[in-house]
Amino acid sequence: MSQQPVSTTTLTSPTATRENWVNAPNIITISRLVLSVVLFALISLWKGESCGIAAAILFAIAVFTDAVDGYLARKYNLITQLGRILDPFADKVIVLGTFIMLLERAPASGVNGAMVVIVLGRELLVTGIRSFLEQHGKDFSANWIGKLKMILQSVALIASLLSISAVFQTPGFLLTRDILLWSAVVITVYSGWLYIQRAIQLLRE
Repeated sequence: MSQQPVSTTTLTSPTATRENWVNAPNIITISRLVLSVVLFALISLWKGESCGIAAAILFAIAVFTDAVDGYLARKYNLITQLGRILDPFADKVIVLGTFIMLLERAPASGVNGAMVVIVLGRELLVTGIRSFLEQHGKDFSANWIGKLKMILQSVALIASLLSISAVFQTPGFLLTRDILLWSAVVITVYSGWLYIQRAIQLLRE
């Protein structure tokens, strides 16, 4: 007996689509959002000596999950529309949120208002440009400079979190932290400028 053809309705039903969203990369991404909430509460509420160390470890775990969910999504072809939205959103929440929360620990954290304004402004600008261009059918996905920016920001924030604890408040470590933080700010501005140039080129095409 010949097999009956599978109906299109079955393949594209809302239930099937929802089930496709429930996969390992998306679950890991959601867990990163949960970790960010715990991290922010830790920075804000815990005044103990080990706060910075614990927060740095938690932040590092959250950043590691970003690499894991991206790897799994690409390797096993588990890229979904939900994941494409959630993954960059979770990245921005963890990075921007940590910058903002570390203002509460200034000057010990080394983060100041100018840094936060620059980092936040860049993200808002690039997100707005990306949304506009993709609505007009242009490919404005992240490139190598955006990934480098994320890595440097993450390293700088780990150093900033560690510096909250007195054991890391040595002249050498604080100097290294400040260099990392300002380097992250510089690469943030530079990447934003490159994205603007790329957007102008796409609009001219």
